[in-house]
Amino acid sequence: MSGLVLKLNPRERVLVNGAVIENGDRRSRLSILTPNANILRLRDAIRPDEVNTPVRRVCYIAQLVLSGDVDEEDAKLQILRGIEQLSQALRDDDSRTHLDHATEAVGRLDFYRALKSLRNLLQREARLLGTAPQ
Repeated sequence: MSGLVLKLNPRERVLVNGAVIENGDRRSRLSILTPNANILRLRDAIRPDEVNTPVRRVCYIAQLVLSGDVDEEDAKLQILRGIEQLSQALRDDDSRTHLDHATEAVGRLDFYRALKSLRNLLQREARLLGTAPQ
């Protein structure tokens, strides 16, 4: 993923290709120039004990690829299956758009963009399930 710009708050942590990087005392911007770098903001990370809904499960698999804990090819099939299952329940146009974007991103092995698209569904899922978003 080239051309990504990260805007980090003071002391914010980010995982870049498996290495945890912490920002200093001031806000900063980092430009990621390396294509296909795996990036994950730790403030956005889903913890294992928070994987308690269908959307969170699919997001978590994408997150595991970005953290380097799962092979891309192994995760690709699981994520695509999860997206297919979600598409059977989330039938509105907006959800379909996010699911389509996630599917396309997974097809390109762009798990950052897939995760970004899937995260857009978390609040909708919480409303449908009658739970508070985490």
